Amino acid sequence: MDFRSLRPVLPDQYLSDGQSVGLERYPARVLCTPGHTQGSVCFYFASLNLLVAGDTLFAGSIGRTDLPGGSSAEIIDSIQTRLLTLPDETRVVAGHGPETTIGRERRSNPFLQGL
Repeated sequence: MDFRSLRPVLPDQYLSDGQSVGLERYPARVLCTPGHTQGSVCFYFASLNLLVAGDTLFAGSIGRTDLPGGSSAEIIDSIQTRLLTLPDETRVVAGHGPETTIGRERRSNPFLQGL
């Protein structure tokens, strides 16, 4: 396949902060978390006590910010104001690596110390 012939496809709809998505039985709230990239989002499933963090927060680390549109200040602000407000027992599934919890990251993630 010649990938040079592929054209981008525009989304049918953009996600907005606080929007409810997912299945009726398992709704998730969209948390806009810019910093890794401008359009970064996480999905919080309150009924499951679960955060799907993508590339925003990892066990012991945070997402890289050297990509186009990335920002160290924005990702730290996103984590502080959007993710660290969740209960400590919230399980975090990241885009890479092991599962963790909000509480564990609050206590031991070197990028979040002092927040």
